[in-house]
Amino acid sequence: MAFEPPRRLVRALGETAPDGDDWLEKLPEAAERAVALRELTAERVQVPGGRSSLVVLVRAAGGTPAVLKLAPRRARPESERAALSHWGGLGAVQLLEAEAEEGVLLLERLHPDVSVRSLPEAKALLEAAGTLRRLWVEPPAGHPFETVAERTGRQAEVMRAGAVAGPEVAPLVDAALAAREELLAAPPEARLLHGTFRQSKVLAGDRMPWLAVGPDPVVGESAFDLARLVRDRVEDLIAQPSGASTTRRRVKRLAESLEVDQERLRGWTLFRAVESGVRARRVGREQDAELLLEFASWL
Repeated sequence: MAFEPPRRLVRALGETAPDGDDWLEKLPEAAERAVALRELTAERVQVPGGRSSLVVLVRAAGGTPAVLKLAPRRARPESERAALSHWGGLGAVQLLEAEAEEGVLLLERLHPDVSVRSLPEAKALLEAAGTLRRLWVEPPAGHPFETVAERTGRQAEVMRAGAVAGPEVAPLVDAALAAREELLAAPPEARLLHGTFRQSKVLAGDRMPWLAVGPDPVVGESAFDLARLVRDRVEDLIAQPSGASTTRRRVKRLAESLEVDQERLRGWTLFRAVESGVRARRVGREQDAELLLEFASWL
């Protein structure tokens, strides 16, 4: 079969690919090789798929359904492998292959078209939060993961240099950077975090009702992980006349349900929303930028 990357993946990687990156060009051949090496039968490429990897639905030699995932080095697939191995299937999709081939993961097959996002909003938030809680474990000794301070430090440098954001966004950027500095001054106990958690990252499974997929793991405080969930379905929040008050109630409810400090959650939600908004504007996704920055202004 043809292993053509979905349009969504091509577009997303085009926003971040350094000059001369030929990963997409070599991807069909790499996928063919990975399938043949493992004696898999490829069923189809998952569409629209993710923004950082090619996902192929496959079957192993005995007929067992599985997922073959190929990702470029800049998407940190080896970090994902290490996190999934440490979680051991508790709250997250399971690795099916112990041997490591760089950039290739063989995973348990979930139900790729059924995410927690398909549930009514209140139920979706509840199920997503419960899944996230199971992932917050102590990181392994000598872990290879980036820390929240390191990741947000790189992001903060770009935000400070981001004249593209425009002068009207400068007060929000200043507030987000100040919040980060305050939050990192006295962080609580560090945990292994999913790193890019949202409702669409929680899929229906067979051995458990809901399991997380696609981590970009990081080590730090739980509020950082939960912050991305606060703004889920941001387009619906913006469309509501009561969007601002709904957002503040969501912060309070999620903080209380997962025993996270409410002010720390608000601070990380502000930082992550502004960072995402500035990044969206930098790559020309103006509509996304406007939604995210308006959301941030409510915090």
